[in-house]
Formats: sequence, C-alpha cells, structure tokens
Amino acid sequence: MNLTIITSSSMATLLLGTLFVSPFVSASESGYNLAQQWSLGKISKWDYLDIDPVRQRLFLTKSDHVQILDVNSGKQIGEIPNTLGVHGVAFAENLKIGFTSNGKSNSVTVFDLDSLVVKQEIKISGLNPDALLYETASQKLFVFNGKSADVTVIDAKTLKVISTIATTGRPEFSVSNQAGKIYFNVEDKNEVHVIDVATNKLISKWHLDGCEEPTGLAIDINGERLFSVCQNKKMIVTDAKTGKKVAAVDIGEHPDAVIYDQETSTIFSSNGDAGGSLSVIHQRDVNNYDLVENIKTAQGAKTMAMDMKSKKIYLPAILNNTFTIMTFAKK
Repeated sequence: MNLTIITSSSMATLLLGTLFVSPFVSASESGYNLAQQWSLGKISKWDYLDIDPVRQRLFLTKSDHVQILDVNSGKQIGEIPNTLGVHGVAFAENLKIGFTSNGKSNSVTVFDLDSLVVKQEIKISGLNPDALLYETASQKLFVFNGKSADVTVIDAKTLKVISTIATTGRPEFSVSNQAGKIYFNVEDKNEVHVIDVATNKLISKWHLDGCEEPTGLAIDINGERLFSVCQNKKMIVTDAKTGKKVAAVDIGEHPDAVIYDQETSTIFSSNGDAGGSLSVIHQRDVNNYDLVENIKTAQGAKTMAMDMKSKKIYLPAILNNTFTIMTFAKK
C-alpha cells in the first residue's frame, strides 16, 4: 500500500466531500452517515489503521510513529515512536504484544499492548515491510514485503525470524481463514496467493479475472469467500477453497481497504479518489451481492478500520488543513 498525503490544493474537494452523498442512491439507504470528525493536528502521511477491540484503541500509522486514540472520544492515549516508514499494525492478544511494520528501516517493532512500551525491534531481510498478519493458532507473524516480493515469518513467542517465503509479485493485504491458510493479494500480478501456515509454504496462486491491481482483501470465514477490491472499480469475490471467481460488484474509484461484517452480511470498501466514497455491499448469500450505495466521504480517505462492536467505521483524511478522522455510523 502506498502512503497517503493530500496537499492544501485538495481542500475544497475534501470539504465538499463531507457534505454530499453519492448520486447513486439516498444517504439513508444503508443507514450509515457521517457521525464525527476528530481534528488531530498537522498534515502528515498515513497508511493502515486498526483497532485493538479489547482495549478500545485506534492505531494510526503516521510516517515515523503510530498514534493511538480512544475509539469513542478520539482522545490520544499514546504513541509508538521511531517506526520509520510505518505501514501496518497487528495484535497478538494471547501474547499481550503488538507489532508494526517499518517500511524504511526494514524492521518490525514489538510493543506491549497494555503499556504501549516498545520491547524490541526485529530486523528482517525483506524490503519495505507493509501488511502484517498475526496467526493466533501457530503464534506466527507474517510480514508482507512489497519491494522484495516475499513474506517474512516470525515466531511471535521467541521474536525470531524462522522463514522467508518467496512470491512472484508485490504483496498487499492479507487474511487468515483461521484453519491453517493465509491469503494475500498480489497487486502487480492481479492474483491471490495462498500460504500453508504449518509448512510456511506458498501452495496456490489464483488469477483474479476482471481485477486490476488488487489491494484490500477481506474474508467471509463461514462462507469461504474472499473479497478483493481492485483499481478498475470492481470487487471480485473468490471461492476460498477452489480459487474460482464467484461474483464481481461495482465499487468506487481507487479502493484500498475492504472489511466484511459477518453479523450483518455487509462488505465495506473505502475508495480514495473522485471525491472519496465508502461502498456498502449487501451479501444476499455466498454467491450473490448487491451494491447498496456509495456514501460520499473525502478524497484520500482510502484506508479504514471498523469497530465490530459499535459498527462504527473510521476513515482518515485531510480536512481544513488538519489531519482528521471521519467516523461513519448508523443513526
């Protein structure tokens, strides 16, 4: 994933982006509306954001540090410093530690989930570590390296590198089926690759027909479906067992993140260009999907996190010359 920054020349577009809804349908179609805007200071670059659901903390990766907020108030709780070129965050709740991927220093920072104190920095051979995924059953951390096109595997108990998995292109978002397989998009090959967790081996490569430059990836574990969002304004649904294409759904322009909510059978795609939008998709069943609406957000708001308890969605953007978190919720 590329880091995001928006300059003052985009301010008028951003401000307008929060005021108008998509022309496709009315704003009330999905029930989601702009709920809050948290102003967080000076303009900065950012990438992934994620939520620690146990402590109700929102983690924002911001260039050389990670900013940590209370998910309800937006109040800053702390930060993880010295994470040069930080991209992703992952949590190992069973070990009470978290991780950041530091793209410019080719390292992973390990921190205590309760105190946020840094415990260790792990140097890796992979270049530009980006997405992170912690696999609970194996207690392994998988680090997806964009520049070297490989995956570093770290034993989260010993904090030692135990394997490097070569792939054939630039890895992006990743997900686990919680049954021994990890899936990740390969952006420059229009593919999904599959890792066997037990052996640390790449076992499948599936072409994403009709998808250009897949970035965000989500999974319906029960239904065994993968959701890849693509730069040609499509979400491709793939059978997680066979790799076969199941469906294609229209979404907004320049998507980056995608989230699946099992409880409501809803998929959300955050799209950063053309003024910014949040695509809301209903899953009728595992083979059939409907675009409910494209909610207007703000240009550049292409990464997101969702609190599965409150169903609130968090989107970062630059508004009024200020780094801002926009929250969307049902009223």
